[in-house]
Amino acid sequence: MLFIIGLAARAPRRRRPLSSNVRAHRHPHAAGLTITGADSHRQAALAARLLLSIIRLAAKSPSRRLPLSSNVRQHKHHASIRRLPSRSQPDEREDPALKSCFEAEGFSDVRTLLSSGNVVFNARSSSLATLERRAEEAMQSQLGRSFGTVVRSAEYLRDFIESDPFAEFSLPPTAKRVVTFLRSPAQPRLKLPIEQDGASILRFTGSEVLAAYVPSPKGPVFMSLLERTFGTNITTRTLDTVRKCARA
Repeated sequence: MLFIIGLAARAPRRRRPLSSNVRAHRHPHAAGLTITGADSHRQAALAARLLLSIIRLAAKSPSRRLPLSSNVRQHKHHASIRRLPSRSQPDEREDPALKSCFEAEGFSDVRTLLSSGNVVFNARSSSLATLERRAEEAMQSQLGRSFGTVVRSAEYLRDFIESDPFAEFSLPPTAKRVVTFLRSPAQPRLKLPIEQDGASILRFTGSEVLAAYVPSPKGPVFMSLLERTFGTNITTRTLDTVRKCARA
């Protein structure tokens, strides 16, 4: 209506004496202008043509997706991806394929860390299960294969590290501290610690498992112990890796 008002205001106006049988009135299409007689029909036709032109122009205009408003808050998360295929990149290099999967799903500020399937990204508030499902579906779509994914918020990881979770345990100087993330909280009835060939399950919190092992020629005995106790739907990181991801 702003276009109509402006054009109507610029139309040449001729003052005519009002005859007694010509009644002045307000035409609804003239946006408040007082017009008379035949002028009202011309103004109405002009308004109708302008409205039709505007409608047609709007219909032909390409739609554009507006960016998210700055007041839509996003939260940083960390995804631990299990059993990634072998890769040729050396440590500390980004995995472009994995990064593109998360970006294609709509996550922002995506970064891959280290070489063991760690991804830091921002996402709008959502349940961890939803974020895990979206990440796995993105990998299936982009890579043709999906890998088990466990998501934690960056804030949660920072609180976890600041709590110094291994402080209460006396471990050998050569022991490696590892954290196992469960896909969903579990409540197994365990008598801890569980020990085997230098590997120990120390504590179970419901969604994380604290373990330690001393490297030996037998290889990663701790993984066999963890999978036998909690199943294979888990992902494990060293405490140092978790610390780096929490600070990323």
